Amino acid sequence: MLLSTKGRYGLKASLELAFFYGDGPINLKTISQKYKIPESYLEQLLSKLKKSGYIKTIRGKQGGYLLAKEPKDITVGMVLRALEGDITSSDCLKNENCGAENTCVTRIIFEDIEKSINNIIDNTTLYDMVQKRNEIRKEAR
Repeated sequence: MLLSTKGRYGLKASLELAFFYGDGPINLKTISQKYKIPESYLEQLLSKLKKSGYIKTIRGKQGGYLLAKEPKDITVGMVLRALEGDITSSDCLKNENCGAENTCVTRIIFEDIEKSINNIIDNTTLYDMVQKRNEIRKEAR
């Protein structure tokens, strides 16, 4: 499974908003420049996250984007699924009528991989990621 730029960039942008949660909106250009994401593409991604209820916008001179919920209430899985759709490790898991689903060992492994991935992304919040970044910075000093 390979995440597209939608998932990678959208998670980076969401994490950036989590870093500054409570400090007011962040403008698109700031995020775009920091992560080298084209503004028009980033705007599309943030629009999807807004439709999903994870991001909100503030208009005007001091406007920009901010999280619509606390970072502890938004999981990595929520962000990735809003942008990528369902996360799966193999196309065969989408097709339950292949005829060998009960005896196929590779399918069992793919199911285990998918469960592991979903467990991680559904139990890791943006807050957890902020904390990890803070720990890394502390250790680097």
